Amino acid sequence: MGEIVMAAKVTHVPTMVMSELDGPLKGVRQSAIDGHRELGRRAREAGADTFVVLDTHWLVNAAYHINANHHFEGMFTSHEFPQFIKDMPYAYDGNAALGDLIAETARANDVYTLSHQVDSLDLEYGTLVPMRYMNMDHDEALKVVSVAAMCTVHSLAQSRRLGASIAEAIKKSDSKVALIASGSLSHQIWPNDIYAENNGTFTISSKFNEVVDRRVLELWQNGEHELFLEMLPDYAKYCDGEGDMHDTIMLYGALGWDQYKGKAEVVTDYFPSSGTGQVNVFFPL
Repeated sequence: MGEIVMAAKVTHVPTMVMSELDGPLKGVRQSAIDGHRELGRRAREAGADTFVVLDTHWLVNAAYHINANHHFEGMFTSHEFPQFIKDMPYAYDGNAALGDLIAETARANDVYTLSHQVDSLDLEYGTLVPMRYMNMDHDEALKVVSVAAMCTVHSLAQSRRLGASIAEAIKKSDSKVALIASGSLSHQIWPNDIYAENNGTFTISSKFNEVVDRRVLELWQNGEHELFLEMLPDYAKYCDGEGDMHDTIMLYGALGWDQYKGKAEVVTDYFPSSGTGQVNVFFPL
């Protein structure tokens, strides 16, 4: 019987990749990189064999979709930020059986979901950036399944049911899964015409958003998840949650929604990036 052995909510900001390179941003996101590496270490320590990544950079307009190819390999350049992420190589094995089982289980629960094994269906950087640091050691590389979580015409209730279906499918499988919600907290990016003058790479665009983000982290750390879930729809709306925070909704659906009682651990302290609020958080099981 399979199980979720680790869960986390993580950042995927492109400046993490730029932080590796010589230049003015070298080292600026080392704490976020270190947080990803620590989560990767914990996943292996917990016995995970597969990462399931809920990716807020994979936009879908009809149905829920799972990229469950047998193998992923290529050279990635971001369409959104080609100046930030370009020519980034990647290679991971997939877990097609698990992806197919998640889709089958979700459909049985009246959530229309499709699983794909298509070589030309690339991974998005909401998956590739966390995997770059959590899953870099190819001698011990875990398998990868990516779930679209920028859901434009999907209800929060359906995404909650998809999360529950993910957990149900994992239990029916033989996979040990590290479940990763990949997306920011607040996500109000600086307007282009004032980005530079505000040193936007390192600042938050809304003090209100920052205050709410920090309060959300307190709720998570205190185990006040029922209160957080009551405010989540308004939080996603008024603080511009990335992808309407469908990744977070799926994560909580998989963890049992308001029955989840764990006290979260902030692995990388909150930081602003291009107007948005970012963090790495571990959800104990």
